[in-house]
Amino acid sequence: MLQHKQNDDIGGVPSNRGYQDQVGFTLIELMVVIFILSIIAAVGIPSYQDQVRKGVASSAEQEMQKIAEQLERYKAKNFTYRKFDPNYIYSTDANAPSLTEIILPLNATGSAIKYKITIRDLQDTTKPLTDSSAAGRGWSIQALAVNDPKNYNFLMTSQGLRCKNTSNITYTSCGSNSSAW
Repeated sequence: MLQHKQNDDIGGVPSNRGYQDQVGFTLIELMVVIFILSIIAAVGIPSYQDQVRKGVASSAEQEMQKIAEQLERYKAKNFTYRKFDPNYIYSTDANAPSLTEIILPLNATGSAIKYKITIRDLQDTTKPLTDSSAAGRGWSIQALAVNDPKNYNFLMTSQGLRCKNTSNITYTSCGSNSSAW
């Protein structure tokens, strides 16, 4: 019987089946992958930060609208905005001291604070509505971004003014370069 001798040559070229193949990436392949990942990160991280910033700003807008709605309900019952206390919305403790500013996210502390919302008497913006000497005929709600100069500051008044600006605002004006919301 003829035995066929197995030939390890493929196409006349000896194979390296006896040696273990080297596995891995070349330095150039690694550099190409790192370059591609850095491009993705350079585009993705700022986009992600912008989306987070928009989400935080949107929550401030929603909170201001919620407060405005409660202010109108309060006036419908009391015929004035005077002595409106945001604790009515945010606290379950009836004996809690008057709330002068709302922190967003709620109950955040330190660097986790994104916005501070304050409510003032529209005729005398130095007085909060909780002050018994406030006129109580109008209100102004201001939301200031904390530690983020790229995010908007918001203003909303009982006279229908709703504006946002990345620079400083007052209780009665958003200043130049503001936009409505």
